[in-house]
Amino acid sequence: MRKIIFVTGNPHKVREAGDILSHVGITVEQNNCGYPELQEDKLEDIAKFGAKWAADRLNNEVMVDDSGLFIEALGGFPGPYSAYVFDTIGNARILKLMEGETNRRAVFKCVIGYCRPGEEPYLFSGDVVGDIADEMQGTGGFGYDPIFEVGGATFGEMGEDEKNRLSHRYRALLRFAQWLENLDKKT
Repeated sequence: MRKIIFVTGNPHKVREAGDILSHVGITVEQNNCGYPELQEDKLEDIAKFGAKWAADRLNNEVMVDDSGLFIEALGGFPGPYSAYVFDTIGNARILKLMEGETNRRAVFKCVIGYCRPGEEPYLFSGDVVGDIADEMQGTGGFGYDPIFEVGGATFGEMGEDEKNRLSHRYRALLRFAQWLENLDKKT
């Protein structure tokens, strides 16, 4: 099996990526070395920089993930600052910000950055459209999962398999896996 290092401190993301990529013969190994995260308004810029930095530092092929929750009624907030906002104010305060809002539409977006040492990074994105629930529901998943609703259920209410088939990360990882398969066929 091919091994790719996933540079992240989030074991939930590693498990999700490992489950998805194992179907195409890829093993995902976590490395928590971190990388300088740019304060940018675009996930793509953050993932591109992080992948190149980590590949050159670890001298190995790597992947990084930058994801964000973009809430329409809040002007796209928290967007690329989603992890910081979650750690700082959490789901309860996001729901407080949404009190009285009729527009509950939100998009979860994921950008996977992949890079080999000394090369330029490649980006693969995926998103899923849903709504911010009126209250936290479910105990599964992590982060914003208990408040992000798709098809009448939050990611927090779904089992891992169901969430993985719908998620923004799944869609980005699927594009990444297909690209890797095509690349391997050419070599």
